[in-house]
Amino acid sequence: MQSITEKAKAVTLLAMDVDGVLTNGSLYFGNSGEEMKAFSILDGLGIKLLRDAGVTPALITGRRSELVARRAAELGIELIYQGREDKRVALEELCRDQQLELSQVAYVGDDLPDLGAIRAAGLGVTVANGHHFVAAHADLQTRAAGGSGAIREVCEVILEAKGLLTSSLEAYL
Repeated sequence: MQSITEKAKAVTLLAMDVDGVLTNGSLYFGNSGEEMKAFSILDGLGIKLLRDAGVTPALITGRRSELVARRAAELGIELIYQGREDKRVALEELCRDQQLELSQVAYVGDDLPDLGAIRAAGLGVTVANGHHFVAAHADLQTRAAGGSGAIREVCEVILEAKGLLTSSLEAYL
């Protein structure tokens, strides 16, 4: 059985759920029907560090949201699969589109709709506040909660496994 470090070293694409992973899972609606979400700056920088190291970020979400498209654009995430209830099917489609094996992909999710993708990915991850059943099937559970730096933590695990974390951080000296 491969260690988390071995699995993380093979990752060339990081696929993430949005609600509950890049956000805390809360949905806010204004009086005019506008939707609002809070995204962590920590996660954003983690994604940038990973992208700069040659790992492609991707989003797979069950909901459709202009906010998600906007945040993805801000972070340079070009691979966005919205309105996808079956995350495993979406992940397999993403791999076909990118000509990757599932072993080259890390997937981060938080709840039951993510379970198939977590189990299929080379490195399956859930966040600290992920559902206990999902956590039981993940390779890794972050210390940080969704929307509170969990993705940054995953990015640093991948960078460390590839031997790139120190140089990524020292670039800011």
